[in-house]
Amino acid sequence: MRLKKLLLINFKNLRQCEISLSEGINCFVGNNGAGKTNILDAVYYLSMSKSALTLTDGQSIMHGEEFFVTEGSYVNDEGREEVVNCSFSRRGGKVLKRNGKEYDRIADHVGQFPVVIVSPQDTELITDAAEERRRYLNAFTSQLDRRALQALMRYNAVLAERNKFLKMSSDESMLQIYDMQLAEHGTVVYQFRRDIVERMQPLVEEYYKVLSDDSEQVEISYRSELSDVPMQELLLRSRERDIVNQFTTAGIHRDDVIFRIGGYPLRKYGSQGQQKSFLIALKLAQYRLLAESTGEKPILLLDDLFDKLDMKRVERLLGLVAGDDFGQICITDCNKVRLEETLMRANRQYQLFDVDGGDVLL
Repeated sequence: MRLKKLLLINFKNLRQCEISLSEGINCFVGNNGAGKTNILDAVYYLSMSKSALTLTDGQSIMHGEEFFVTEGSYVNDEGREEVVNCSFSRRGGKVLKRNGKEYDRIADHVGQFPVVIVSPQDTELITDAAEERRRYLNAFTSQLDRRALQALMRYNAVLAERNKFLKMSSDESMLQIYDMQLAEHGTVVYQFRRDIVERMQPLVEEYYKVLSDDSEQVEISYRSELSDVPMQELLLRSRERDIVNQFTTAGIHRDDVIFRIGGYPLRKYGSQGQQKSFLIALKLAQYRLLAESTGEKPILLLDDLFDKLDMKRVERLLGLVAGDDFGQICITDCNKVRLEETLMRANRQYQLFDVDGGDVLL
């Protein structure tokens, strides 16, 4: 998958810009706050119909404006050209079109234009609560298989209804209906999550060794109550507790993904360099599985490339993505000289853009 042209209007600090991208490496350099990350976020937005930075749609509109427009002209790996247009206005909401035709359901777009982003915000996967790791896993599995997204959306809808009901009543017959629906959809989501984490484990280990030249063993595992007890039985066991607390205390919305290094929690025992290498290995594993599943090489977004990485690790990363397994890449950095020197040592061709105050110059 390749993005040929990106058009942005009123997207964050980018008032109006049109960027023609190369099929290889595209570098965006400029001072902090210039808009480099916003360009990568726009690319992510066109694929996922939401920001990678957990912003609301309204927060992505330039200050003082009423709308934004993002548009991308793509060429897939078979040479077919497509145009995606995603706009949002404060009054009209979000409109997503593919080749001029509006989607009936925006969720149907997810996974059609695969993308993977590596950014400084990824540290939240290690430092924050389980909700952040579930959000990451949900976004990933949604790109892999539409059935996973549909099951998750249905689960969340039933969960919201059940929690609302628990605040008003403890009627047994209604709770049984909710439990049957939660069990049906929750089991599907659990199986997708479990399987994808199992497939990621050897890939994360492989990429981590290349990136870090580290002998430490790294692990990723999925923790769920459903590993030991079927969903329906789990809900039955927690029935009294749910009634007392007036919300659902058991289910896949409480699951977690565990990261370890040398058998110990990565959060406590991993250095900054080890944690960053682990997160990049995680995203490269995601990239590989997406490419295998969709038959398209995702667009790889590397935001603030040198963040918490020494030069050797950066060069190993560039060496990895230089291979035929990877396609179009977008990189941001605040140091133009450093980035150019690193790319020259890696013997990679690139196209460089200067970003200044929302303006993008080739």
